[in-house]
Formats: sequence, structure tokens, C-alpha cells
Amino acid sequence: MMEQTANVSAGGVESLELTQLLRQVADKDAAALKALYERTSSKLYGICLRLLGDEAEAQDVLQEVYVTVWRKAALFDAAKAGAITWTATLARNKAIDRLRRRRDPGEALDAASEISDDSPSSLEVLEQAEDASRLRQCMDELDERARTLIRSAFFDGVSYPELAVREEVPLPTMKSWIRRGLLRLRGCLER
Repeated sequence: MMEQTANVSAGGVESLELTQLLRQVADKDAAALKALYERTSSKLYGICLRLLGDEAEAQDVLQEVYVTVWRKAALFDAAKAGAITWTATLARNKAIDRLRRRRDPGEALDAASEISDDSPSSLEVLEQAEDASRLRQCMDELDERARTLIRSAFFDGVSYPELAVREEVPLPTMKSWIRRGLLRLRGCLER
């Protein structure tokens, strides 16, 4: 139990020392930055190396971390996080930023072009909307009977014989009415 208390106390003292060093770095004390580096660099390097998996990149990112510490030490708030937590978060974020930059944006675009997309293009959607609008206008120009029969046959899937029974006319008459309506519709659409 005594040994644990000693470790906690030592950890607390170390945390206070790191906090004091960060405050001195905020005042642009280069010696404090050197002392902070000596006490924290192995831990921060380990974070960078674990995330990046490359020693050279981890070293580069570690250097960026300490440049950021030098520039932003005044933003450190001991009430929100401990000094080691704050610097470790900087290291983690810098390493993640490096991972994101690794991906070549052009490569991602090239890969995306190979993915098939069955949805209609914007141009096709516009053309379909224009065609639908033209079809509605032309359908509205037809007489009521032709419009109803064409809608039933082509949009509702009702067969010609069913329409003939429903309208109580011979099948050839029904076919003739629909054919004449379609010819008028085609003439309108071709204008």
C-alpha cells in the first residue's frame, strides 16, 4: 500500500512539473520546451509510431507536435486535462492528420470512377423530367376517352380485351380508339 501511494505521489508531482513546464513554454521559455521534450517525447513518439507504422513519419509528426506545443502552449488548461493528456492528444491528432494526407485524392477519384452507378445521371434525370412534362401536356390535349383508355392500357396495365368489356365495345373498336389516340399523342410529342 505504501508503494502505491509513493507511485501516485510521484505521478502527481510529475504531472505538476509537466504543467509548470507547459506554462513556461507558453512564456516562450526554450529551456522549458527542451525539458518537456525530454520528459514526454518517448511517449508521444510511441503514439505517433503506433498510428503511422513508419519511423520517419512518426519522427516528422513528433517534430510537428512540439512546434504546435511551442505555438499553442498558452491554450493549455490544466483544469480540463493533464499536461501529458494534452500533449498526447496533440500527437494523436497530428498523426491522424498525416494518415489522412497519405491518401492521394486523385487516387480516390480514380477508384470512384471504376465503381458502377446504376442510378441515372443528372442529365438523364432532367431529360426524364422534361419528357414526363411533355407527355403530361400532350395527354391533356387528348379527348377524355382517348386519355382514359391510354392511361388504363399503358399506365395501369389493363388489357385491350378488358377495356373493350369495360367500355362495352367490340375489341377491334377498342384497338382503333387507342391507336388513333396514340397517333395524336405521337404527333404532339414530335412537335
